[in-house]
Amino acid sequence: MKRSVAVLSLILLFATIAFVNLTYASQYSLSNEDTHKSPQSVSPQAMSKDPLVGSVAETMNSAGYTYILLQTKKDMVWVAIPESKVSVGEDVVLAAGFEMIEYKSPSLNRTFDSILFSEGLISQGGSAPEDAKPQKKTLGSSGAKPSAHKDIKVEKVDGANSYTVSELFAKRKELDNKDIILTGEVVKVTPRIMNKNWLHIQDGTGSAQSGDNDMVVTTMDLPSVGDTVTIKGVLFSDKDFGSGYKYNAIVEFGQVSK
Repeated sequence: MKRSVAVLSLILLFATIAFVNLTYASQYSLSNEDTHKSPQSVSPQAMSKDPLVGSVAETMNSAGYTYILLQTKKDMVWVAIPESKVSVGEDVVLAAGFEMIEYKSPSLNRTFDSILFSEGLISQGGSAPEDAKPQKKTLGSSGAKPSAHKDIKVEKVDGANSYTVSELFAKRKELDNKDIILTGEVVKVTPRIMNKNWLHIQDGTGSAQSGDNDMVVTTMDLPSVGDTVTIKGVLFSDKDFGSGYKYNAIVEFGQVSK
Protein backbone atom coordinates (compact mmCIF):
# COMPACT_ATOMS: atom_id res chain seq x y z
CA MET A 1 0.00 0.00 0.00
CA LYS A 2 2.77 2.38 0.96
CA ARG A 3 4.57 1.50 -2.26
CA SER A 4 1.49 2.33 -4.35
CA VAL A 5 1.09 5.68 -2.60
CA ALA A 6 4.75 6.49 -3.26
CA VAL A 7 4.42 5.65 -6.95
CA LEU A 8 1.24 7.74 -7.23
CA SER A 9 2.92 10.67 -5.49
CA LEU A 10 5.89 10.44 -7.88
CA ILE A 11 3.57 10.42 -10.89
CA LEU A 12 1.73 13.48 -9.57
CA LEU A 13 5.06 15.25 -8.98
CA PHE A 14 6.25 14.64 -12.54
CA ALA A 15 2.86 15.75 -13.90
CA THR A 16 3.03 18.98 -11.86
CA ILE A 17 6.59 19.73 -13.05
CA ALA A 18 5.62 19.09 -16.68
CA PHE A 19 2.59 21.38 -16.36
CA VAL A 20 4.66 24.18 -14.81
CA ASN A 21 7.33 23.88 -17.51
CA LEU A 22 4.73 23.89 -20.27
CA THR A 23 3.02 26.96 -18.82
CA TYR A 24 6.34 28.81 -18.44
CA ALA A 25 7.42 27.90 -21.96
CA SER A 26 4.15 29.17 -23.35
CA GLN A 27 4.42 32.44 -21.43
CA TYR A 28 8.07 32.85 -22.47
CA SER A 29 7.17 32.21 -26.10
CA LEU A 30 4.50 34.92 -26.03
CA SER A 31 6.76 37.31 -24.20
CA ASN A 32 9.61 36.62 -26.60
CA GLU A 33 7.34 37.20 -29.61
CA ASP A 34 6.22 40.58 -28.25
CA THR A 35 9.77 41.63 -27.54
CA HIS A 36 11.15 40.64 -30.95
CA LYS A 37 8.37 41.76 -33.20
CA SER A 38 9.76 43.18 -36.44
CA PRO A 39 9.99 46.96 -36.26
CA GLN A 40 7.56 48.87 -38.38
CA SER A 41 8.91 48.74 -41.91
CA VAL A 42 10.51 51.86 -43.29
CA SER A 43 8.13 53.73 -45.52
CA PRO A 44 8.89 53.08 -49.20
CA GLN A 45 10.51 55.79 -51.28
CA ALA A 46 9.11 56.84 -54.63
CA MET A 47 10.87 58.90 -57.27
CA SER A 48 8.86 61.61 -58.98
CA LYS A 49 9.47 61.45 -62.72
CA ASP A 50 8.67 65.02 -63.72
CA PRO A 51 9.86 68.43 -62.52
CA LEU A 52 7.78 69.97 -59.76
CA VAL A 53 6.12 73.16 -60.96
CA GLY A 54 4.18 75.47 -58.72
CA SER A 55 3.99 78.48 -56.45
CA VAL A 56 5.66 78.81 -53.03
CA ALA A 57 2.91 78.87 -50.41
CA GLU A 58 5.23 78.61 -47.39
CA THR A 59 8.97 78.32 -46.91
CA MET A 60 11.56 78.00 -44.16
CA ASN A 61 15.29 77.30 -43.90
CA SER A 62 16.83 74.83 -41.46
CA ALA A 63 20.08 72.84 -41.22
CA GLY A 64 21.17 73.59 -44.78
CA TYR A 65 17.80 72.85 -46.39
CA THR A 66 15.00 75.03 -47.68
CA TYR A 67 11.56 73.56 -47.00
CA ILE A 68 8.89 74.63 -49.49
CA LEU A 69 5.16 74.05 -49.33
CA LEU A 70 4.50 73.98 -53.07
CA GLN A 71 1.10 74.74 -54.54
CA THR A 72 0.89 72.72 -57.77
CA LYS A 73 -2.04 72.41 -60.15
CA LYS A 74 -3.11 69.22 -58.38
CA ASP A 75 -2.33 69.70 -54.70
CA MET A 76 -0.02 71.06 -52.02
CA VAL A 77 3.24 69.19 -51.46
CA TRP A 78 6.21 69.69 -49.15
CA VAL A 79 9.59 69.73 -50.87
CA ALA A 80 13.07 69.98 -49.33
CA ILE A 81 15.96 71.34 -51.43
CA PRO A 82 19.53 72.49 -50.68
CA GLU A 83 19.28 75.89 -49.01
CA SER A 84 18.18 78.43 -51.60
CA LYS A 85 16.57 81.85 -51.72
CA VAL A 86 12.85 81.65 -52.50
CA SER A 87 9.90 83.81 -51.51
CA VAL A 88 6.25 83.16 -50.77
CA GLY A 89 4.22 83.67 -53.94
CA GLU A 90 7.17 82.95 -56.23
CA ASP A 91 6.75 80.52 -59.12
CA VAL A 92 9.46 77.86 -59.21
CA VAL A 93 10.44 74.70 -61.05
CA LEU A 94 12.16 72.03 -58.94
CA ALA A 95 14.01 68.91 -60.04
CA ALA A 96 12.29 65.57 -59.51
CA GLY A 97 12.89 64.03 -56.10
CA PHE A 98 12.47 61.11 -53.71
CA GLU A 99 9.39 60.92 -51.50
CA MET A 100 9.81 60.16 -47.80
CA ILE A 101 6.80 59.11 -45.72
CA GLU A 102 6.52 60.12 -42.06
CA TYR A 103 9.83 61.99 -42.24
CA LYS A 104 10.90 63.62 -38.97
CA SER A 105 13.12 66.68 -39.23
CA PRO A 106 15.24 66.91 -36.05
CA SER A 107 16.16 70.54 -36.69
CA LEU A 108 12.53 71.58 -37.11
CA ASN A 109 11.23 69.10 -34.52
CA ARG A 110 8.46 68.34 -36.97
CA THR A 111 7.19 65.24 -38.75
CA PHE A 112 6.06 65.54 -42.37
CA ASP A 113 3.41 63.07 -43.50
CA SER A 114 5.04 63.19 -46.93
CA ILE A 115 7.95 65.22 -48.29
CA LEU A 116 9.95 65.17 -51.51
CA PHE A 117 13.72 65.61 -51.40
CA SER A 118 14.73 67.41 -54.60
CA GLU A 119 18.18 68.33 -55.94
CA GLY A 120 17.00 71.92 -56.13
CA LEU A 121 15.80 74.71 -58.34
CA ILE A 122 15.71 74.19 -62.08
CA SER A 123 14.50 77.72 -62.55
CA GLN A 124 12.61 80.53 -60.86
CA GLY A 125 9.74 82.30 -62.55
CA GLY A 126 7.64 79.29 -63.51
CA SER A 127 9.44 77.77 -66.53
CA ALA A 128 12.39 75.49 -67.02
CA PRO A 129 15.54 76.95 -68.58
CA GLU A 130 16.24 76.28 -72.24
CA ASP A 131 18.81 73.60 -71.40
CA ALA A 132 16.09 71.63 -69.60
CA LYS A 133 13.54 71.69 -72.42
CA PRO A 134 13.69 68.66 -74.69
CA GLN A 135 14.51 69.66 -78.23
CA LYS A 136 16.24 68.08 -81.20
CA LYS A 137 18.64 65.43 -79.95
CA THR A 138 22.35 66.12 -80.33
CA LEU A 139 25.50 64.42 -79.10
CA GLY A 140 25.50 66.68 -76.09
CA SER A 141 22.49 67.96 -74.20
CA SER A 142 18.93 67.23 -75.22
CA GLY A 143 18.37 70.95 -74.85
CA ALA A 144 19.39 74.04 -76.73
CA LYS A 145 23.05 74.79 -77.34
CA PRO A 146 24.85 78.02 -78.11
CA SER A 147 25.63 78.44 -81.78
CA ALA A 148 29.15 77.71 -82.94
CA HIS A 149 31.56 80.65 -82.70
CA LYS A 150 33.55 80.74 -85.93
CA ASP A 151 36.39 82.79 -84.47
CA ILE A 152 37.15 80.39 -81.58
CA LYS A 153 40.37 78.44 -81.93
CA VAL A 154 41.91 77.14 -78.71
CA GLU A 155 44.69 74.56 -78.68
CA LYS A 156 44.52 71.73 -76.17
CA VAL A 157 47.20 71.67 -73.50
CA ASP A 158 49.92 69.02 -73.43
CA GLY A 159 49.24 65.87 -71.46
CA ALA A 160 48.04 62.28 -71.79
CA ASN A 161 44.55 63.15 -70.51
CA SER A 162 44.12 66.29 -72.63
CA TYR A 163 41.46 66.25 -75.35
CA THR A 164 39.63 68.62 -77.67
CA VAL A 165 35.84 68.92 -77.54
CA SER A 166 35.34 66.81 -80.65
CA GLU A 167 37.78 64.16 -79.38
CA LEU A 168 35.79 63.83 -76.15
CA PHE A 169 32.61 63.19 -78.12
CA ALA A 170 34.34 60.72 -80.43
CA LYS A 171 35.92 58.79 -77.53
CA ARG A 172 33.13 59.21 -74.99
CA LYS A 173 32.51 55.46 -74.60
CA GLU A 174 36.12 54.55 -73.86
CA LEU A 175 36.64 57.65 -71.69
CA ASP A 176 33.47 57.12 -69.65
CA ASN A 177 34.15 57.85 -65.95
CA LYS A 178 37.77 58.83 -66.74
CA ASP A 179 39.72 61.95 -65.72
CA ILE A 180 40.18 64.37 -68.61
CA ILE A 181 41.57 67.84 -69.30
CA LEU A 182 39.75 70.24 -71.63
CA THR A 183 40.78 73.71 -72.73
CA GLY A 184 38.38 76.06 -74.48
CA GLU A 185 36.34 79.22 -74.37
CA VAL A 186 33.28 79.68 -72.17
CA VAL A 187 30.38 80.54 -74.49
CA LYS A 188 27.52 80.19 -72.02
CA VAL A 189 27.09 80.07 -68.24
CA THR A 190 23.95 78.93 -66.41
CA PRO A 191 24.39 79.23 -62.63
CA ARG A 192 22.51 77.55 -59.79
CA ILE A 193 20.94 74.65 -61.62
CA MET A 194 20.63 71.59 -59.37
CA ASN A 195 23.12 73.26 -57.05
CA LYS A 196 25.80 73.48 -59.79
CA ASN A 197 27.04 75.92 -62.41
CA TRP A 198 26.68 74.73 -66.00
CA LEU A 199 29.21 75.86 -68.61
CA HIS A 200 29.28 75.43 -72.37
CA ILE A 201 32.83 75.09 -73.69
CA GLN A 202 33.95 75.38 -77.32
CA ASP A 203 37.45 75.18 -78.77
CA GLY A 204 36.78 75.43 -82.50
CA THR A 205 36.73 71.67 -83.13
CA GLY A 206 33.67 69.73 -84.26
CA SER A 207 30.61 71.28 -85.86
CA ALA A 208 27.15 72.37 -84.88
CA GLN A 209 25.70 70.13 -87.60
CA SER A 210 27.18 66.97 -86.08
CA GLY A 211 26.65 68.24 -82.52
CA ASP A 212 30.22 67.65 -81.34
CA ASN A 213 31.42 71.24 -81.04
CA ASP A 214 30.06 72.18 -77.61
CA MET A 215 30.82 70.42 -74.31
CA VAL A 216 28.75 70.95 -71.18
CA VAL A 217 30.69 71.12 -67.91
CA THR A 218 29.29 71.18 -64.37
CA THR A 219 31.36 72.90 -61.73
CA MET A 220 31.25 74.89 -58.53
CA ASP A 221 33.47 77.53 -60.16
CA LEU A 222 31.90 80.46 -61.99
CA PRO A 223 33.94 81.84 -64.90
CA SER A 224 32.57 84.48 -67.25
CA VAL A 225 31.47 84.14 -70.86
CA GLY A 226 34.48 84.81 -73.07
CA ASP A 227 37.04 83.40 -70.62
CA THR A 228 39.56 80.89 -71.97
CA VAL A 229 39.83 78.17 -69.34
CA THR A 230 41.41 74.80 -68.68
CA ILE A 231 39.14 72.31 -66.96
CA LYS A 232 40.08 69.15 -65.11
CA GLY A 233 37.10 66.88 -64.63
CA VAL A 234 35.51 63.49 -65.22
CA LEU A 235 33.84 62.62 -68.53
CA PHE A 236 30.56 60.74 -68.43
CA SER A 237 28.81 59.11 -71.36
CA ASP A 238 25.03 58.88 -71.71
CA LYS A 239 24.28 60.75 -68.48
CA ASP A 240 20.62 61.31 -67.65
CA PHE A 241 19.83 63.58 -64.71
CA GLY A 242 16.10 63.51 -65.37
CA SER A 243 13.94 66.61 -65.72
CA GLY A 244 15.11 67.06 -69.33
CA TYR A 245 18.83 66.96 -68.54
CA LYS A 246 20.18 64.22 -70.79
CA TYR A 247 23.67 64.19 -72.27
CA ASN A 248 25.54 61.83 -74.54
CA ALA A 249 28.74 63.37 -73.14
CA ILE A 250 29.29 65.70 -70.21
CA VAL A 251 32.20 66.70 -67.98
CA GLU A 252 31.40 66.73 -64.26
CA PHE A 253 33.26 67.82 -61.11
CA GLY A 254 35.06 70.42 -63.20
CA GLN A 255 37.95 72.38 -61.66
CA VAL A 256 38.33 75.56 -63.67
CA SER A 257 41.57 77.51 -64.06
CA LYS A 258 42.40 80.39 -66.41
